[in-house]
Amino acid sequence: MRERLRRQLEFIVEIDKMKSVYRQTLVMDKSRAETDAEHSWHFAMAAMVLREYAAEDGVDLFRVLKMALVHDLVEIYAGDTFAYDTKGYTDKPQRERAAADRLFAVLPRDQAKEYRSLWEEFDAMETPDARYATAIDRLIPLISNANTDGHTWVMHDIALPQVYERMRPVEKALPELWDYVEDVMREARSKNFIKENNH
Repeated sequence: MRERLRRQLEFIVEIDKMKSVYRQTLVMDKSRAETDAEHSWHFAMAAMVLREYAAEDGVDLFRVLKMALVHDLVEIYAGDTFAYDTKGYTDKPQRERAAADRLFAVLPRDQAKEYRSLWEEFDAMETPDARYATAIDRLIPLISNANTDGHTWVMHDIALPQVYERMRPVEKALPELWDYVEDVMREARSKNFIKENNH
Protein backbone atom coordinates (compact mmCIF):
# COMPACT_ATOMS: atom_id res chain seq x y z
CA MET A 1 0.00 0.00 0.00
CA ARG A 2 1.24 3.49 -0.83
CA GLU A 3 2.53 5.37 2.21
CA ARG A 4 0.17 8.30 1.63
CA LEU A 5 -2.92 6.10 1.60
CA ARG A 6 -1.66 4.10 4.58
CA ARG A 7 -1.38 7.30 6.63
CA GLN A 8 -4.78 8.57 5.53
CA LEU A 9 -6.45 5.30 6.51
CA GLU A 10 -4.58 5.30 9.84
CA PHE A 11 -5.94 8.81 10.52
CA ILE A 12 -9.49 7.72 9.66
CA VAL A 13 -9.20 4.86 12.14
CA GLU A 14 -7.67 7.11 14.81
CA ILE A 15 -10.40 9.76 14.66
CA ASP A 16 -13.02 7.08 15.35
CA LYS A 17 -11.96 7.65 18.98
CA MET A 18 -13.85 10.95 18.85
CA LYS A 19 -17.05 8.91 19.12
CA SER A 20 -15.95 7.94 22.65
CA VAL A 21 -15.08 11.43 23.94
CA TYR A 22 -18.09 12.41 26.03
CA ARG A 23 -19.07 16.00 26.72
CA GLN A 24 -21.04 17.35 29.67
CA THR A 25 -23.82 18.47 27.32
CA LEU A 26 -26.77 16.10 27.06
CA VAL A 27 -28.41 14.94 23.87
CA MET A 28 -31.71 16.78 23.79
CA ASP A 29 -33.87 13.81 24.76
CA LYS A 30 -31.85 13.92 28.04
CA SER A 31 -30.99 10.22 27.79
CA ARG A 32 -27.19 10.55 27.90
CA ALA A 33 -24.19 12.79 27.35
CA GLU A 34 -23.29 13.63 23.77
CA THR A 35 -19.96 12.78 22.19
CA ASP A 36 -17.53 15.13 20.47
CA ALA A 37 -18.34 13.47 17.14
CA GLU A 38 -22.05 14.16 17.61
CA HIS A 39 -21.34 17.76 18.60
CA SER A 40 -19.19 18.26 15.49
CA TRP A 41 -21.94 16.89 13.23
CA HIS A 42 -24.54 19.12 14.93
CA PHE A 43 -22.23 22.15 14.59
CA ALA A 44 -21.74 21.45 10.87
CA MET A 45 -25.47 21.07 10.23
CA ALA A 46 -26.29 24.25 12.17
CA ALA A 47 -23.61 26.14 10.21
CA MET A 48 -25.33 25.10 6.98
CA VAL A 49 -28.85 25.89 8.19
CA LEU A 50 -28.03 29.31 9.69
CA ARG A 51 -25.57 30.55 7.05
CA GLU A 52 -27.98 33.27 5.84
CA TYR A 53 -27.68 35.04 9.22
CA ALA A 54 -23.90 35.51 9.11
CA ALA A 55 -23.21 39.20 9.72
CA GLU A 56 -19.97 39.35 7.74
CA ASP A 57 -19.75 39.13 3.97
CA GLY A 58 -17.83 36.37 2.31
CA VAL A 59 -18.18 33.60 4.89
CA ASP A 60 -17.00 30.46 3.06
CA LEU A 61 -19.35 27.70 4.21
CA PHE A 62 -17.09 24.91 2.93
CA ARG A 63 -14.23 26.19 5.11
CA VAL A 64 -16.60 26.58 8.07
CA LEU A 65 -17.73 22.96 7.65
CA LYS A 66 -14.10 21.85 7.63
CA MET A 67 -13.55 23.79 10.86
CA ALA A 68 -16.61 22.15 12.39
CA LEU A 69 -15.18 18.72 11.60
CA VAL A 70 -11.62 19.39 12.83
CA HIS A 71 -12.17 21.86 15.68
CA ASP A 72 -12.47 19.26 18.46
CA LEU A 73 -10.35 16.43 17.01
CA VAL A 74 -7.53 17.23 19.44
CA GLU A 75 -9.86 16.29 22.31
CA ILE A 76 -9.23 12.65 21.33
CA TYR A 77 -6.00 13.04 23.33
CA ALA A 78 -6.55 16.26 25.29
CA GLY A 79 -10.06 15.46 26.55
CA ASP A 80 -13.01 17.83 26.57
CA THR A 81 -12.58 20.98 28.65
CA PHE A 82 -15.94 22.23 29.88
CA ALA A 83 -16.70 25.77 28.68
CA TYR A 84 -16.89 27.27 32.18
CA ASP A 85 -14.02 25.28 33.74
CA THR A 86 -11.57 28.09 34.56
CA LYS A 87 -9.08 25.68 36.09
CA GLY A 88 -9.19 23.40 33.06
CA TYR A 89 -8.51 26.37 30.78
CA THR A 90 -5.19 27.16 32.48
CA ASP A 91 -3.39 24.32 30.69
CA LYS A 92 -5.85 23.77 27.81
CA PRO A 93 -3.64 25.42 25.15
CA GLN A 94 -0.61 23.27 26.07
CA ARG A 95 -2.66 20.06 26.22
CA GLU A 96 -4.34 20.77 22.91
CA ARG A 97 -1.14 21.80 21.11
CA ALA A 98 0.52 18.56 22.19
CA ALA A 99 -2.55 16.64 21.02
CA ALA A 100 -2.51 18.46 17.68
CA ASP A 101 1.18 17.62 17.22
CA ARG A 102 0.42 13.96 17.78
CA LEU A 103 -2.82 13.66 15.83
CA PHE A 104 -2.13 15.67 12.70
CA ALA A 105 1.33 14.05 12.33
CA VAL A 106 -0.49 10.85 11.36
CA LEU A 107 -1.60 12.47 8.08
CA PRO A 108 0.46 13.13 4.95
CA ARG A 109 2.26 16.47 5.34
CA ASP A 110 -0.02 18.56 3.07
CA GLN A 111 -3.21 17.41 4.81
CA ALA A 112 -1.63 17.71 8.24
CA LYS A 113 -0.74 21.32 7.45
CA GLU A 114 -4.21 22.16 6.11
CA TYR A 115 -6.18 20.62 8.98
CA ARG A 116 -3.92 22.02 11.67
CA SER A 117 -4.17 25.44 10.04
CA LEU A 118 -7.98 25.23 10.10
CA TRP A 119 -7.89 24.18 13.77
CA GLU A 120 -5.60 27.10 14.64
CA GLU A 121 -7.70 29.57 12.61
CA PHE A 122 -10.85 28.45 14.43
CA ASP A 123 -9.17 28.93 17.82
CA ALA A 124 -7.83 32.38 16.92
CA MET A 125 -11.28 33.72 15.87
CA GLU A 126 -9.66 36.35 13.65
CA THR A 127 -11.26 35.64 10.25
CA PRO A 128 -14.91 35.93 9.15
CA ASP A 129 -15.05 32.13 8.72
CA ALA A 130 -13.67 31.50 12.21
CA ARG A 131 -15.91 34.10 13.83
CA TYR A 132 -18.99 32.57 12.22
CA ALA A 133 -17.84 29.05 13.14
CA THR A 134 -17.20 30.08 16.74
CA ALA A 135 -20.63 31.68 17.02
CA ILE A 136 -22.27 28.45 15.86
CA ASP A 137 -20.09 26.39 18.20
CA ARG A 138 -21.18 28.57 21.15
CA LEU A 139 -24.84 28.59 20.09
CA ILE A 140 -25.28 24.80 20.02
CA PRO A 141 -24.74 24.24 23.79
CA LEU A 142 -27.11 27.15 24.53
CA ILE A 143 -29.81 25.47 22.43
CA SER A 144 -29.06 22.23 24.24
CA ASN A 145 -29.40 23.84 27.67
CA ALA A 146 -32.64 25.49 26.56
CA ASN A 147 -33.99 22.00 25.79
CA THR A 148 -32.53 20.05 28.74
CA ASP A 149 -33.70 22.20 31.68
CA GLY A 150 -30.41 24.07 31.79
CA HIS A 151 -28.51 20.83 32.43
CA THR A 152 -24.89 22.03 32.43
CA TRP A 153 -25.78 25.44 33.88
CA VAL A 154 -27.54 23.84 36.85
CA MET A 155 -24.86 21.19 37.30
CA HIS A 156 -22.09 23.80 37.53
CA ASP A 157 -24.02 26.61 39.24
CA ILE A 158 -23.47 28.97 36.30
CA ALA A 159 -24.44 32.67 36.48
CA LEU A 160 -25.88 34.96 33.79
CA PRO A 161 -22.71 37.04 33.30
CA GLN A 162 -20.75 33.87 32.51
CA VAL A 163 -23.22 32.81 29.84
CA TYR A 164 -23.43 36.29 28.31
CA GLU A 165 -19.63 36.42 28.10
CA ARG A 166 -19.58 32.99 26.44
CA MET A 167 -22.23 34.12 23.93
CA ARG A 168 -20.49 37.35 22.81
CA PRO A 169 -19.30 35.78 19.53
CA VAL A 170 -22.97 35.07 18.68
CA GLU A 171 -23.90 38.71 19.26
CA LYS A 172 -21.19 39.83 16.82
CA ALA A 173 -21.33 37.13 14.14
CA LEU A 174 -25.06 36.29 14.27
CA PRO A 175 -26.74 39.47 15.52
CA GLU A 176 -30.17 38.41 14.23
CA LEU A 177 -30.06 35.49 16.69
CA TRP A 178 -29.23 37.66 19.69
CA ASP A 179 -32.91 38.13 20.63
CA TYR A 180 -33.21 34.34 20.77
CA VAL A 181 -30.15 34.13 23.06
CA GLU A 182 -31.60 36.75 25.37
CA ASP A 183 -34.99 35.00 25.42
CA VAL A 184 -33.28 31.75 26.44
CA MET A 185 -31.37 33.59 29.17
CA ARG A 186 -34.51 35.25 30.53
CA GLU A 187 -36.42 31.99 30.62
CA ALA A 188 -33.50 30.12 32.20
CA ARG A 189 -33.22 32.78 34.89
CA SER A 190 -36.98 32.73 35.57
CA LYS A 191 -36.80 28.95 36.09
CA ASN A 192 -33.66 29.21 38.24
CA PHE A 193 -31.57 27.24 35.78
CA ILE A 194 -29.04 30.11 35.97
CA LYS A 195 -28.06 32.32 38.88
CA GLU A 196 -28.37 36.11 38.62
CA ASN A 197 -24.69 36.67 39.42
CA ASN A 198 -21.52 34.92 40.58
CA HIS A 199 -21.91 35.76 44.28
